[in-house]
Amino acid sequence: MTTRPNGGLVGLARVHGRSMEPGLRDGDRLLVRYGGRVRPGARVLVRLPDGTLAVKRATERRPTRTGAAGWWVLSDNPAEGVDSRHRGTLPEDAVLGVVWLRVWPPRLPASPRAVPPP
Repeated sequence: MTTRPNGGLVGLARVHGRSMEPGLRDGDRLLVRYGGRVRPGARVLVRLPDGTLAVKRATERRPTRTGAAGWWVLSDNPAEGVDSRHRGTLPEDAVLGVVWLRVWPPRLPASPRAVPPP
């Protein structure tokens, strides 16, 4: 992790599994701002109740079972992974950071479709 001038921490996270496909794939490296402001729709790094770190999509604020503030997080690929549908609302402090961008591997633009000669 690196400290930013404004005091925020940035670091790298690695995607494991297929729960965030098609946008993120297994092995992708992400730049994460720890403690960043979470907004609905943002990809976030979370700590699930069993201690696993995971990348999920923050969909909306919801209270936890205790009434504390929290986030409902989902996988982009609902057929894969564990999210709030399985574990419930995550407390705010379980949302560790906001994903800024994918830094590795580079994805090449799709090649233009070959057009047969006339």
